[in-house]
Amino acid sequence: MQRLENIIIPKLESNTELNCYWWDGKWYKRKDLLNIISSCENVLRNAGFSRGQKLVVMLRNSPLIPALSIAVWKLGGIFCPLNEKAGLESLTGTLDLIKPFAVIAEHEIPEIAHLWPFLTCSLDSVSLPEFEGKSQPPESDELAVIFATSGTTGLPKAVPLTHDNLRSNCESTHAMIPSISSDDNFLTVLPNFHSFGYTVTIILPMTIGAKIAIAPSFLPPAVTIRAISEVKIDVMFVVPAIISFLLMSVEKGKLAPDALSRIRIICTGGDKLNPNNHVQALKLLGRDIMEGYGLTETSPVICVNHDCETQKTGSIGPVLPGFEYKLKTREGEETDEKEGVLWVKGPSVTPGYLHAPEITAERFDSDGYLNTGDYVRLEKHDGEEYVYILDRVTDIIIVGGFNVYPQEVEKVLAEHPAVHQAVVVGMPHEINGQIPKAYIKLEDGAEASERDIVKYAKEHLAHFKVPRSVEFVDEFPLSGTGKILRRVLRERAAVR
Repeated sequence: MQRLENIIIPKLESNTELNCYWWDGKWYKRKDLLNIISSCENVLRNAGFSRGQKLVVMLRNSPLIPALSIAVWKLGGIFCPLNEKAGLESLTGTLDLIKPFAVIAEHEIPEIAHLWPFLTCSLDSVSLPEFEGKSQPPESDELAVIFATSGTTGLPKAVPLTHDNLRSNCESTHAMIPSISSDDNFLTVLPNFHSFGYTVTIILPMTIGAKIAIAPSFLPPAVTIRAISEVKIDVMFVVPAIISFLLMSVEKGKLAPDALSRIRIICTGGDKLNPNNHVQALKLLGRDIMEGYGLTETSPVICVNHDCETQKTGSIGPVLPGFEYKLKTREGEETDEKEGVLWVKGPSVTPGYLHAPEITAERFDSDGYLNTGDYVRLEKHDGEEYVYILDRVTDIIIVGGFNVYPQEVEKVLAEHPAVHQAVVVGMPHEINGQIPKAYIKLEDGAEASERDIVKYAKEHLAHFKVPRSVEFVDEFPLSGTGKILRRVLRERAAVR
């Protein structure tokens, strides 16, 4: 096993006076990051942090994220980034599963602070406050990161990734996009609790010695626009919702066209890019936008186009080197056809879900291939096999690159006293790709308005999970076996 800190630290130490990261309008040097790493490592060691322990971090992007990651790894521990706004029920369930040594957040969360050692710090901090953690049963020190996610049931689950998983994915992504170099400036704006943002915009550039321009988050977008305007960004990995906003900003004169056109590599993932964005990009920037694809379980990149010039519009690109892949029918039978459900295997794939052998058994076949849950078509171009996503096998809704699991939202809505049953589907949205729509059947004699349902959802769910549209129904469309036909509801939502 080749540990990530043993790749990154020597690069930082090779020339400590070189620029390393841009933060709040200023460039900082490699020695500055090394100092934050050393300080965090000392505080963690004094707190009792040791090999196999897990540190949960609920912070927006800042220099602390790479520094804490490396400090944790140097002590043999595991970095666990979580979304502070995921909702209290989701967070408490995930923490019970992970069992952290301590939790770090920007703000006090009383419901969590009394359960686990809890400390707060600002994004501008260059160290951690002194604290005392609580040792938990250790995990394997081969693990580097644990990402939280939810199953289609909405129940918390966690995806552990090893040092070799992340290293392999970074190396294969770099091999697929060889024009990426150590001289590049990467934009770091995607959330670090998302595998896409963490691996591709933080770990990948650090493993090759490139620089990162850090924005705490995309919203409000002023900091991102400032970073793009002030820093010569060379590489930008983002979700389609960000692309839509930036292209719209160029059209409306809020962002100079050359600020985007000078970016050499613009690549999206997390959801399918709106075809109109390809047209907009060619018109406004004079070139196209690349697409890629991946899963948290694969560290995350599975496919990506090589460059803007050769990318195939509508394709997520060829499969990365190191992956083996095959297609199966929806029923699970292997097929020689060029369409089917994509299954993958390789050094970037998680060893299995954390403390959930039954979920692992459901997603992996006997040969060790992972079911991606996506129905794809393969096409040969220029001697390579390109992948096109045709349909999502699961009912997951992707809002601006974030997964929304219908059953989780339905469970919350069904707890409203007026709701008898709720069914949530994705409906098309020009900016976010999809947004949740709720079909509600009320209890007999009960009354509720669309505003009532949305208000209730906002009080119990993260903002991107809240239905933006509510429709009341007397009955749901059913199949011959009594199963609700979500496909029919999705089609109805798309028409409306």
